[in-house]
Amino acid sequence: MILKSHPSLKELSLNSYLFSDESMNLYEEYIQKTASYIQQFLSNRTFYQGDNLEEILANKEQAKLVNIEGNQTIDSALEELNDLYIKNAIAFHNPTYVAHLNCPITLPSIIAEMITTTINTAVETWDQSTSATFIEQEVIHWITNVFNLSENSDGVFTSGGTQSNFMAMLMARDNYAFKHFKINIKQHGWRSEINKFRIFCSEKAHFSIQKSAALLGMGYDAVIPVKVDKKMQMDVNELVLAIEKTKQEGNIPIAVVATLGTTDYGSFDPVQTIGKVAKEHNMWLHADGAYGGCYALTNTHKDYFKGIELVDSITIDFHKTLFQPVSCSAFLVNDKQHFQYVSYYADYLNPIEDKDPQRPNLIEKSIQTTRRFDALKVWLTLKTLGTKTIANYLEEVHSLTKTVYDNIKDQECFETVHEPALSTVVFRYKTEGITEDVIHNSINLYIKNTLYKAGKASIASTKLQGNIYLKFTLLNPKNTINNLLNIIEMIKTTGEQYKITN
Repeated sequence: MILKSHPSLKELSLNSYLFSDESMNLYEEYIQKTASYIQQFLSNRTFYQGDNLEEILANKEQAKLVNIEGNQTIDSALEELNDLYIKNAIAFHNPTYVAHLNCPITLPSIIAEMITTTINTAVETWDQSTSATFIEQEVIHWITNVFNLSENSDGVFTSGGTQSNFMAMLMARDNYAFKHFKINIKQHGWRSEINKFRIFCSEKAHFSIQKSAALLGMGYDAVIPVKVDKKMQMDVNELVLAIEKTKQEGNIPIAVVATLGTTDYGSFDPVQTIGKVAKEHNMWLHADGAYGGCYALTNTHKDYFKGIELVDSITIDFHKTLFQPVSCSAFLVNDKQHFQYVSYYADYLNPIEDKDPQRPNLIEKSIQTTRRFDALKVWLTLKTLGTKTIANYLEEVHSLTKTVYDNIKDQECFETVHEPALSTVVFRYKTEGITEDVIHNSINLYIKNTLYKAGKASIASTKLQGNIYLKFTLLNPKNTINNLLNIIEMIKTTGEQYKITN
């Protein structure tokens, strides 16, 4: 008789940490414990405990992150994590956080995240994702309809706007090379003609356009920045002049990017007029709607999207203005045939002989291989909240932005840049009797850093003509005008403090 060996208690404990039906009780237990830490985080009255670097470094040292060993219980590790990270995390939902493009997130999207992470579906091939494939396709179909794209349009979820813009620039380059020079870059690589390719975008466009050009081997200099008007929109007359100058220099205009919501100013480039110019010159038209794209759902911003059907591609970030957790973005094309420039068929993954339109492999549209099932967040949010609720959130944010602007534009101690078109207000504090920009720059940096370090308010900053300006980026529909005006008063008080101490 052979006696069966039984695992030790330690082995049982370790095995139970691998998720399966045997560890369901532990799963429920630690979901509850984690929720208690999150509840404490949500109850904080400020966006941040304060920028105490010494305390953060002390917690880091205590946690011994450099020498990680699996000798702790989940309880003790969670407790350390709470001290090191959760207590010190930036609370984007807090009304005193008005800095960057970080939005509060919907409850359905959090539930979807838990499901996505727990089941751990990878949506690159049909045999790994099955019905998840159709859910992503359904969401893509929904958003292409929002933008009134063609029946032949398609899209794929991405990690964010930078990846989506990269895909757009890659397709613009490869499509022009093949269409006009019969160059198959994907198969055969570089040819000298590509050195002359030029891409045009607003001087206020996102840096990822230049970054993409560099990663694609074209270099920063391949991107031609176009001047903006007083509304911070691309000046189309300047675009036409820039295209003609490029041609005279012997270079080749291949693409133009219209930004739908610039990062700093929330400004919309006139996509319809730009689209006509692009088509006249046989250029790829890309719309970077990472920030403002979801405003297509609103009634207040419909006019900004006139001509959107002219685009060849669109970037949209659901984790900015659809109130989704990071990351949740999509890249759309008006003609799905352009995905051929990123497709690849691997024998071990998606062999071409197994290609089946009824069972699509989404990897054929993606530059990523393994991808999370991020589409589920959007799907569950839309199923439960609907587009009208999301649109109301966005319109409320825009209304708050306009009210803040109206309140400060005529105050002598503030200088505003432009009337906001989206949810960003750019301004600076100015001291009476001082004309030197260098002093105003110091004051505004002092205001920003002082409020942040004290945990009172998180305000962003940017530069205009070399000078420092403060920036409110409003993405929280639960914020109030009273709270925002209180931050304005804190700015004034801190500015006065600077004058006294300096």
